[in-house]
Amino acid sequence: MKNGGVFTYTQDQLRDFAAQVLAHARRLGASACECDVSEGQGLSVTVRKGTVDTIEHSRDKGIGVTVYLGGRPRARRGHASTSDFSAAALAQTVQAALAIARHTSEDDCAGPPEPELLARDTPDLDLYHPWRLDTEEAIDIAQRCEAAAFALSPKIRNSEGASVSAQHSQFVFANSLGFMAGFPASRHSLYLSVIAEDARGMQRDDWVSAARVPAQLAAPEPLGRYAGERALARLGARRIGTRQAPVLFEAPQAAMLLGSFVAAASGGNLYRKATFLLDCLGKAVFAPGVTLEERPLEPRALASAPFDDEGVATRARTVVRAGVLEGYFLGCYSARKLGMQSTGSAGGNHNLALAADGPDLRGMLKRLHRGLLVTDLLGHGVNLVTGDYSRGAAGYWVENGEIAHPVEEITIAGNLKDMFLGIDAVGSDTVVRGSRSSGSILVREMTIAGE
Repeated sequence: MKNGGVFTYTQDQLRDFAAQVLAHARRLGASACECDVSEGQGLSVTVRKGTVDTIEHSRDKGIGVTVYLGGRPRARRGHASTSDFSAAALAQTVQAALAIARHTSEDDCAGPPEPELLARDTPDLDLYHPWRLDTEEAIDIAQRCEAAAFALSPKIRNSEGASVSAQHSQFVFANSLGFMAGFPASRHSLYLSVIAEDARGMQRDDWVSAARVPAQLAAPEPLGRYAGERALARLGARRIGTRQAPVLFEAPQAAMLLGSFVAAASGGNLYRKATFLLDCLGKAVFAPGVTLEERPLEPRALASAPFDDEGVATRARTVVRAGVLEGYFLGCYSARKLGMQSTGSAGGNHNLALAADGPDLRGMLKRLHRGLLVTDLLGHGVNLVTGDYSRGAAGYWVENGEIAHPVEEITIAGNLKDMFLGIDAVGSDTVVRGSRSSGSILVREMTIAGE
């Protein structure tokens, strides 16, 4: 695939560097070797109150080398990295990784993937769409976005900044089992956070759009207006009394809730027994209406990849079916620790999508009827061992299916086990946030701590 002059190296050159590393490792006595060669280039611009705040041009490259001495179950592992692509530096990096391996303890789960798990086909998922954006164009887009928010109302009095980012990267991953593959990718975004103010106080809100393809980003003016409208709607927020009530997580916050599930179902926490989802395969962990799919091979999606960070083939799968947990998120090491097989999840999940069984947000408010709509979460009060969940929140109190008034300075609390099992509906108002997509999620009951 052509890189259009964005990168310094071609894919063939990256492959050559990887081949040099593997040859050095073999020559110096490594039992096995893995190598990741990458480079990136990007532009990020932030404008605040019409004035350029930051301009960042980035260009980086690196080679990571992992070597093994001995085979399973007596492997020793060492890792080293360099940003110098010269032949001498590559040889020195391999030597450094071997020196580390000689001083590490034997690990019966260390080692490259089982050969049969490696990706045999690496389809082009159309992930690379360069944005030939110069600094002046980026500034103009950011200024237009922010100006659209300020034009809404004199109550929009401040800004935390409008940011435009165009990022491009490419890599090749190779190992001594004969696997070598890689591809270029792009990721672009537009973000705005503004502050509204009146006699009752100040409120902030934001919005973001991210995509592989520049043309799929939200236009700057509509995004700016929407961020401004969200901030204005928050004016007059007040606390409410402590109570038990249903809670509707707006789609972006629902995607964050899925993030807690992914962490609890990930290999590292599972083999350390630091998660409430231990030994839950085949058991109901969500309400019966919840289905969660992983779709790593979707063209142009933000978290697509034909193989994971270890070269293991990814595949579409159902992680939760009708509330029942069918799969964890495992790399090779954690899978061996658990006596299981890698799910192609080294490096994280790929395009996790929560199936919608409910209406749009307006319809979800009707279903909520009386309770709290959460549009902002604060803090990190999640205990994955017990499932206890407690976070600062802001949003809107809902009466008779309609927003009554904005709410602030409250805490919502519950337990993730009960919250997941208590999901009454998932809205069709789906948004994508990184590697997860979700509509709004209605949880039957939580504790709301306020006045």
